[in-house]
Amino acid sequence: MIKSLRIDERLIHGQVAMTWTKTLHLNGLVVADDAAASNEIQKMTLKMAAPSDIHTIIKTVDGAIKLLQNPKAANMNLMVITPTVKDAVKLAKAFPNEFEMVNVGNAGKMSHTDEKKHLITKETLLTDEEIKYLHELVELYPDTFFQGTPVMEKKMASAVLKDIN
Repeated sequence: MIKSLRIDERLIHGQVAMTWTKTLHLNGLVVADDAAASNEIQKMTLKMAAPSDIHTIIKTVDGAIKLLQNPKAANMNLMVITPTVKDAVKLAKAFPNEFEMVNVGNAGKMSHTDEKKHLITKETLLTDEEIKYLHELVELYPDTFFQGTPVMEKKMASAVLKDIN
C-alpha cells in the first residue's frame, strides 16, 4: 500500500526518517530519482539516513514505477519520495487513486537555475514550469498538500495555487 507520495529534494532526511515513518507506520521507503539511482555514494548515504528497520530502495522514476506495480508492494506500507513536481506527476499518472496522500515537503530551494522562481511556501520555490506541473498534480490528486512534518500546519496545494495566480 502506498501511504504517501512526497516531493522533497532532500529525499531521505530527519523529517522523513524520524517523523513520517513513525506517523504513517511505514516499513519501506522508495526513492524515485534518476540522479540518485545512478550515484552509488548517494544511494549508500540515503540508505544510511533511513531507520535500520525501514526497507529502503533507490530507483529511477521508471524503475520505481515498475517496482511499485509488483503485487508484493501492496503488502508494505510505503512512502515514495521524489525530488521534483515533474517526477511526482509522472508517478501520479502511473498510480491514479493509489496514493493515500500526496505531500510537498521541500522543493526548488537546492536546485539552481537561471529561471525565475516563485516562493510558494517557506519551503518551496518553483519555476513557472514547475507551477504548471503542480496544477497538473492537483488535478490528479486534489488533496495534495504542503507540510514539512506531521505536526506542522498543512496547506492545501489548491488554495496555495489560487493565491499565486
